[in-house]
Amino acid sequence: MISNQILQSTIDGLKKISRVDFSILDTDGKCLVTTISSPDMDEDSVGHVMSVVNRRKLVPDTYSEEVSHFVISPADSQVIGDSQFFKVYDERHLEYIVLAHGDREEVHMVGKIAAFQVQSLIKAYKERFDKDNFVKNLLLDNLLLVDIYNRAKKLHIDTKVRRVIFIIETSHDKDSSALEQVCNILVEPANDFVTAVDEKNIIVVKKVEEKDNHKTLEKLASKMLVHLKKAFSDNQLHIAYGTIVGDISEVSKSYKEAKLALDVGRIFFEEKEIVAYSTLGIGRLIYQLPIPLCKMYIKEIFEGKSPDDFDDETLTTIKKFFENSLNVSETSRQLYIHRNTLVYRLDKLQKTTGLDLRVFEDAITFKIALMVVKYMKYMESIEF
Repeated sequence: MISNQILQSTIDGLKKISRVDFSILDTDGKCLVTTISSPDMDEDSVGHVMSVVNRRKLVPDTYSEEVSHFVISPADSQVIGDSQFFKVYDERHLEYIVLAHGDREEVHMVGKIAAFQVQSLIKAYKERFDKDNFVKNLLLDNLLLVDIYNRAKKLHIDTKVRRVIFIIETSHDKDSSALEQVCNILVEPANDFVTAVDEKNIIVVKKVEEKDNHKTLEKLASKMLVHLKKAFSDNQLHIAYGTIVGDISEVSKSYKEAKLALDVGRIFFEEKEIVAYSTLGIGRLIYQLPIPLCKMYIKEIFEGKSPDDFDDETLTTIKKFFENSLNVSETSRQLYIHRNTLVYRLDKLQKTTGLDLRVFEDAITFKIALMVVKYMKYMESIEF
C-alpha cells in the first residue's frame, strides 16, 4: 500500500536523527528499502536482505532461517545477532518487519520508534486509500444516496461543503508520483482530494468558499496551470472545471460537467489551456448532436459542399470577421486590405453559399455550420 519511495524517505529521515541504520522487509524476508550503503554493493544486491546484511557482516549466515522463525513467532520484537527486529501490522495482518541495525540499548528504543512510524504510515495511507475509493465511486455515480452520507460520515468528510471539480489533462501517462506532486502543490489535505480514473487525467475535488465565483475559479485554474507546468515540465497541460456544488451528493454532477468541458474544449477551443463548463456556449449543444443530423444540416446549408472547400484566404477572412463581431472596417484594417476588397470577398461568399455574413442571422447560421463541421471531423478522427 505504501510506496517504497515513502518508506525509504522515512527511514532516511530516522537515520539522520538517530544515526542508526534501518531496513524494512516484507514477510518473505525480501528487503524493500534500507539505509545501508556500501561501495561494493550494486543494485541487484539490495534485492534480498541476506546479501545486504552479509556484505556488512551484521548477522550470521543463518539469518534467513532466523527471519522465518521470527515471522511465525508470537514475539513482536527480537534481537538476532547484532540487529533488532520489530513487527509492523496492518490491523492484525503482519505487513512489514523493521530492522534496527545495532545491539545497543538505545537502538532498541529507536527501532520501536521506527516501527511505530511505519505503523502510523500504514494507518494514514489506509484511510487515504478508503477515501480515494470513496471519491472515485462518488465521481462515477457508483453509490446510492444513503451510502454516500453513511460512508462520508465514517471517513469524517463534511457533506455540506461547497466543492468544484478540476480535471487536469497531461500529455503523458501519469504515475503515483504525479498524483503526489499535485497533492503537494494544489490541495489542502483536510478539505481537498486528488484522484484519477484513467491514465492521463488527474481529478482534483476542491473546496471553495461561499464568496468564490466563476472569476475566482478562473484565477485558481490559472494558478494551478503555472505550478503544474513547472512541476511536470509539460507545455501540453489542459485544465477543465465544472460548476460549484453545495452538497457531496452533487460532486458527480460537477465531474461530468468538467469532463464535458474537457471534451468540448478539445474540439472548439483547442487554443485554450483552461476551459470552464459555464463558457462552452453553443459548443456544448453541438457536441451532443448525432452525426447523421449534423451531416443533414451541413448538406442543407452548403448544398453538398464543405467549408474545407474554401481557400485559405476565404477562411482567414471569415475567421477574422467573426473575431471582430462582423465589423467590416476593423476586419479590413487587421487583414491589411482595403474595405472594398473585404466587401468583395463577402459578396463572393454570399454568391457561393447564399449567406451574407454581414447579416446577423446568416452569420450565426454560418458560424454554427463551421462548428458542426469541426465536430464531425473530430469524431471521425477518434473513430480511427
